[in-house]
Amino acid sequence: MKSKIKRVQSARLLNSEYPLFVSQLLAIFQKYDLALLHLKKAFEKLLALWPMVAKIKEQELSNSLSNLLQELDTERDTLIKAIFANVKTMSKLTLASLPPHVAVMKRFLKTFGSDISKANYRSSTKLTNDLLADYDAKEDVKTAVEALNLKFYFEHLRTVNNRFSEMYMRRNEDDAVVEKIDSRAIRIETDKALTDLLNAFEFCSGEYEELDYQTLANELNELTGKCKSDLKARATRSKEDKNVSKEPIAGAAI
Repeated sequence: MKSKIKRVQSARLLNSEYPLFVSQLLAIFQKYDLALLHLKKAFEKLLALWPMVAKIKEQELSNSLSNLLQELDTERDTLIKAIFANVKTMSKLTLASLPPHVAVMKRFLKTFGSDISKANYRSSTKLTNDLLADYDAKEDVKTAVEALNLKFYFEHLRTVNNRFSEMYMRRNEDDAVVEKIDSRAIRIETDKALTDLLNAFEFCSGEYEELDYQTLANELNELTGKCKSDLKARATRSKEDKNVSKEPIAGAAI
């Protein structure tokens, strides 16, 4: 009796998910005597592609760091702009205690200029470090920051800037060792090899009825069924939220 395998729409798998899915399928097939099942040749074609598929995840991790850097840089820019904006707002108030502190902050910020947020990653990090070091070194500035209720902004800016610096160095280190690859091309080639393997499985299960294909089919269908359920649940959440944060690449059912 011919065994059928549930197919997964690979286009809906994110680059971070695709290598795991392929590795799980490979692991299931490797548990069986594929030569006996007449599947060895088709399996080896898919297995030969695994080293490149694994690099998709490596590159995706590097891309994730780049996304995190962008988020941290945006947060850093927001904090710097907030400090400048708050000082400007305070200068318009008529409270007698504020003008001396506002004057100190205006002189302090003028030294660095509001263009910190417009600089590139490296320059912005250095300028922010300089600003924070100057803040730490000047008692009148620290007093003014306290009086104008800006301490939260400065301390959070320090945290964000330090984290950005650490992530920036890590991203550069990763970029030096992570090979740049065409994830889409690799996925298309792998999808074809996987489709050929599953097609061969279904064909052979009908041709060689004396052999046990159903046990392997049950394992494969458990994996692909769970994957399909997870993808369906994600699609439902996306419709409810109306906010899909990532778009999968184009691909065929496998």
